Amino acid sequence: MTRTTSRDVEYHHEGTRMLGQVVAPRERAADTSSAVAVLLLHDAFGISEEMIGNATRLAEAGHPVFLADLWGERSTPASRSEIGPLIGAMAQDRDRWLGRVAAAHAALDGQPEFTGRPLALLGYCFGGSSALEYLRTGAVVAGVAAVHPGLDLLDQDWRTPGSASVLLMIGADDPMATPAMRRRLGEHLSSAGLDHQFHLYGGTTHAFTSPKAAHSPEPARIAYHARSAARAREATAGFLAELSAPAS
Repeated sequence: MTRTTSRDVEYHHEGTRMLGQVVAPRERAADTSSAVAVLLLHDAFGISEEMIGNATRLAEAGHPVFLADLWGERSTPASRSEIGPLIGAMAQDRDRWLGRVAAAHAALDGQPEFTGRPLALLGYCFGGSSALEYLRTGAVVAGVAAVHPGLDLLDQDWRTPGSASVLLMIGADDPMATPAMRRRLGEHLSSAGLDHQFHLYGGTTHAFTSPKAAHSPEPARIAYHARSAARAREATAGFLAELSAPAS
């Protein structure tokens, strides 16, 4: 197992202090020298221990990871009463929302572990929505992987999309990613000529990778699903390995 190192990275957006984190292999081994780098966009709970754990697993596999701080000041909201206003404020001010993703991207570019590597965006929940919105508005990256993204947050204007291969991992019963929403997104991605794939997990709702949802009071909407979470991890690992492989 590759040893990892981590450090905080301070950056700013519109006067707000952001505190991201780099989690990377301690040494750049020959067999991981071309491994794709990852900009990890957190879920509604911010840069939590869960997100740091996800980053650490990726770094152990050879991928340097930059954890973006989308809320600012490393805020980690703990309740729906805190989370709702944060997401609502971003959805109502998309320039600010996407500016924060762009600021994290710019901060990542200044870190030596990421030099010379292709970049993939990996987002969970709100972070998955953020990754897709960033792509919709022109981001050019190697890949975008979105795990149970809220498709209900997406704008429908795909006139100027960026470029990336796209992997979507969604619960079949997710009310925030209904069949109509999935179909509409697929049409947008196809119209934009973007390579994409949907992994749909049966009997699975929203936030299925998060242990915090294990005792959800609304399991028909939000619930942890261990098997689907494991499948999503494997799908993500395979996707990143594919992006890391030399072009044939």
